[in-house]
This record gives sequence, structure tokens and C-alpha cells, in this order.
Amino acid sequence: MRRSTLPDSPPPAPSVVGGVSNAPSSTAAVAPPAARGDWHTVARLLPYFWRYRWRVGFALAFMVGAKLANVGVPLLLKRLVDSLDISPGSPQALMVVPVGLLVAYGLLRLCTSLFTEARELIFSKATEGASRSISLQVFRHLHDLSLRFHLERQTGGMTRDIERGTRAVNSLISYSLYSIFPTLIEVVLVLSLLSVKFDALFAVITGAALTFYIGFTIWVTEWRTQFRRKLNELDSVAHSKAIDSLLNYETVKYFNNEDFEARRYDKSLEELRRVQLKSQSTLAMLNSGQQLIIAIALVAMLWRATEGVVAGRMSLGDLVMINAFMIQLYIPLNFLGVIYREIKQSLTDLDKMFGLLSREREIADRPSAQPLVVSGATVRFEDVHFAYEPQRPILKGVSLEIPAGRKVAVVGPSGSGKSTLARLLYRFYDVGQGRITIDGQDLTEVTQDSLRRAIGIVPQDTVLFNDSIAYNIAYGRPDATMAEIEGAARAAHVHEFIQSLPQGYQTMVGERGLKLSGGEKQRVAIARTLLKNPPILIFDEATSALDSRNERAIQAELEAAAQNKTVLVIAHRLSTIVDAHEILVMEQGRIIERGRHHELLALGGRYAQMWALQQAGGGQAQASGEPSAS
Repeated sequence: MRRSTLPDSPPPAPSVVGGVSNAPSSTAAVAPPAARGDWHTVARLLPYFWRYRWRVGFALAFMVGAKLANVGVPLLLKRLVDSLDISPGSPQALMVVPVGLLVAYGLLRLCTSLFTEARELIFSKATEGASRSISLQVFRHLHDLSLRFHLERQTGGMTRDIERGTRAVNSLISYSLYSIFPTLIEVVLVLSLLSVKFDALFAVITGAALTFYIGFTIWVTEWRTQFRRKLNELDSVAHSKAIDSLLNYETVKYFNNEDFEARRYDKSLEELRRVQLKSQSTLAMLNSGQQLIIAIALVAMLWRATEGVVAGRMSLGDLVMINAFMIQLYIPLNFLGVIYREIKQSLTDLDKMFGLLSREREIADRPSAQPLVVSGATVRFEDVHFAYEPQRPILKGVSLEIPAGRKVAVVGPSGSGKSTLARLLYRFYDVGQGRITIDGQDLTEVTQDSLRRAIGIVPQDTVLFNDSIAYNIAYGRPDATMAEIEGAARAAHVHEFIQSLPQGYQTMVGERGLKLSGGEKQRVAIARTLLKNPPILIFDEATSALDSRNERAIQAELEAAAQNKTVLVIAHRLSTIVDAHEILVMEQGRIIERGRHHELLALGGRYAQMWALQQAGGGQAQASGEPSAS
């Protein structure tokens, strides 16, 4: 007999692809709610197959046909053996071969294979289609979740959960529909035949052996599940550490910490190895127990059959048939341990992925939400209070207005809440108190899609996709023509640089745009926003990474692009906002000064102090003396 289960296959080795871990938080940040029952998970999976119900029906019909043909093989083999004339004194007996039975035997074998292949061919579209639908739904849902979720997640662990969940759809269908159900059908057919054709003891022996075999396998496999679960957890941890280290490659090099990172990674791999060894030792116990049950059952069945042949109650063909039935039954059951474990693990993995789908959107459109109608793009913050965490308020009663077609700048030290204004305007978060309106429409009353179409931003920390420069510029308006892309690049003073590259606009920018300098990335981001051409613009120190010459040139282009648009500028270098229609000075979540540049200088307050500090530093010092992360 073959071994009863396949060796435990370890989780895939931690790879080095994935996204960006935005914050050092525990994996609990993205852990799904408490695991639900297996039937709950199956119930959530079934609707994805409903659209393929006719394929499912045909696949089940072919599966039953394959098993009927498979059970017919031992019956035909019995007739073939019994039909041979091997009596003494008949020297030509062995030449009298029943050709019809041989042909029928070959056809049954062929039908078994054909029905099996037809089942897989018909059902593969359903399996792949369901897997695609689930993956797409998870992908969309993750984009719908709040910024808070994505700041707390660990991307390595989360992508691992999605990968496992997607694979689990195929595994669950493969093991259940292609292994468990066919085996159950065959067991019922064989037990029925043994009961009808022979005495009931054959069915009793077979049924008892199957009961003990399945019960033992399930009991041990349930106990062993803890090791597989631990393997997955350690695999996710190791995967996250590998991604985090490689994404911070330059930092590792700056501090000569290659060996430190290798030791940290190896520690995770060593923990993974120890749990794998525990899992392997328990697998050996499972194998031994299964083989013992099979051996006892086979000896009992063959003893009973041999006794029947000797007593004349059974023919030699009956003995061959019973032996063939046992082989056909126990070969698939040999793998019941691994099949059951994989089904349980697939259900666990699916439950984790469905857990991501179950996470409520912190920011969701109201059922009555209407598209934003922009008539002039006047933006108002009305007594806005906001806190990322209840014990740490960020904005404390901020009120401001950006009239249509005007530019308002916000300055202040780090942590004063400047960048939070932009996040709230994009509705990445909802305000705790007060409201924000555009042309009198409360942001909570309009659809998020229409709101974000009306706003464009050039962030201070520019992150690009690992694709071509043309792709990254066109991301502002994916249907833009190449001529429009080049026009935006010229306006951002990056066209000449792009043309000088060997591959021009098709140059790949690398992970997060790391192949480009900070200034080049920022100009690509400016071109992207200029291409979008929205009625509301946000410049979060849009030229901070540029040299003085390029900054002056691009400032002029930004001024031209901002004509007749509503503009919010989050500024660190005060020299870039002297022409703003109004300047707001923020400190500790409040607006402490407001006015035009010359008015604030005449006031001699906080703004005047920052201006004097920057002028004394040659214009290079920032308004806060440090980068802003508010």
C-alpha cells in the first residue's frame, strides 16, 4: 500500500513582493473577526458559484458517471476471470480469451478517464471565475476601507492572507469535489454491491474499517491543525520582516545592518523550522495509524474471501473483484489525512479573507448621497473638530473659507494640523464635530467618487507606481492621449528630462519611484495633477524637493494652472505663498493668525517670527524648523 498521506507541504517561502508596510503595527490590525464555523464560510462561498450552477450540475453528472465506470471495472474483471476455461485437459483453454470482455474492460477504463477530464474541464471555468470574483471583490473592498486601516496594516501579512484565500478556493473545490465526494459515492456503491452479492459480513468489515479510518484521521488531523495554523502565523511574520527590510534597503545600508536583518529574518525562519518538525513527527503518527487500520481490514476481507473460495461459495473472480474494490477504495482514502487537513486549512484561509470583506468601511457613502455639483468650488470648514485618537485632538474648532478661484495658504509647526485639513477635505476621515462644505454641499452628503474627482493634490511625499513615467503621469486621467501627457510634462518642466532618458516616457520608475530623484518624482506628481485639471487644488509643499531655479519656473506654471481654481497650499517655505489671498497660521490645532502676507508681517506675531527665521537662514529653513507630519 502507498503511504496514507502526503508529507506536510510547508507554506511558500517568504517572498519579497508585495506592498508597503505603512506603519509598524501588529498583524492584529488586519486580523479578521473571530473565526466563524466552516459551514458559515461555505455558505459565503456558494453564491459565487451560483452563476455557474449549470456547469456545477454537469460536472456532478460526469463525476457520478466516472465513479459508476470505476466501480464497473472490478465487476467486469470478475467476469473476465470467471469466463476463462482453465480446466485440465484443455490445452487450448488459455487461447480462448473473451475478446468482448477485454474490449469492455478497456472502454470502462477509458470512460473513467474521459468523464474525469470532462468534469474538470467543465468545472474549471466555475472555479477560476469564482476565484476571480472573490479576489476582485477583496481588492475593491480594500480600496474602500479607510486610511486609518491602511496606516495600521502590515502589508506583508495582509497580502499573504489574500494569496492563501485565493488559492483556497481552488484547493477547496479540488479536494472536495474531485476527491471527497467521488470517494463517498464509490464507498456507497461498493458497500451496496458487497451486501447484495455476498454476505453482509463483507460490508460490515468494510464499513467498520472506513469508520475507524475516517474517525482516526479526522481526530488526529484536528489535533495537528494547531501546527499548521502556527506555521501560517510564523510564515506571515517572516514574510512581513523580509518585505519591510527590502523596502528599506537604503536605510539598512546606511547603518550597516545587513547582518542584523539577516539574523532577525533567520530567527523567524528557525521558529518556522521547529514548528515544521513538530508537524512532520505528528504526520508520521497519522500515517502509521492509518496503515494499521488498512492492513487489518485487508487481512480480514481477504481471509473471508479466501475462505469462501475454498468452501465453494465464491469464485476466483469474486476474490479478484473484492481485492480490486479494496484497492480502489483505499487508494483515495490513503490521502484522506492531507485532503481533510487541506480542506480545513482552505476553509480557515477563506474565512480570513472573508474577514477582510467583513470589515466595515469607516467612511461610506450614505444611501441618499448625491454627486457633488461644483459651480464655483468655494470650500468652507465650519467649526471643525477632529482627532485620530480620542485622547489626542488634532483640530480644535477650525473655521476657514477658501473662496472660489482664490488661494489660501496654511503654515505652522509640525503637528499643528495642516495636512489633516487636506485629509479631511478628501474625506479620508469624517470630522468629529462641525462640517466641511463645497459650494454649500456637506461632504458627508455627496458621493466620495464625485468629491475626489473634483480635487487634485501634489503631496510632499510623492509615491509613484512601479511602472513607466507615462503611466504615472496618465494616472491623473487614464484616458489622456500621449500628446496631453507630454503637455502636462512640459508644464511641470520634466519633459526635457524624460526625453533625455534612453526609453523616454516608457522608462520604468522602480518600486515607489525610487529610480528617480526626489525632485524628478515631484515634477512627475505635478504633471499628474495638472493633467487631472480639477477645480480644487491642494499643494502640500509641492516644490519642496526642487532646486531654486526649477522651483521658480514650476511655481510660475502652478500659478498659471491655478487660475480660476480654488487652491489650498500647505506651506513650509513662506517665500512660496507671499501672493496668497489669505494666509492662516496654525498652532496646536487652532488658527492663531490670519491675513495677507504684509498684514501678518505688520502684526509682528508668529508668522513674522517664522519669516524672520527663514530670511536669516537664507530662505532654506522651514516654517516649523522641521518637516511637517501633521
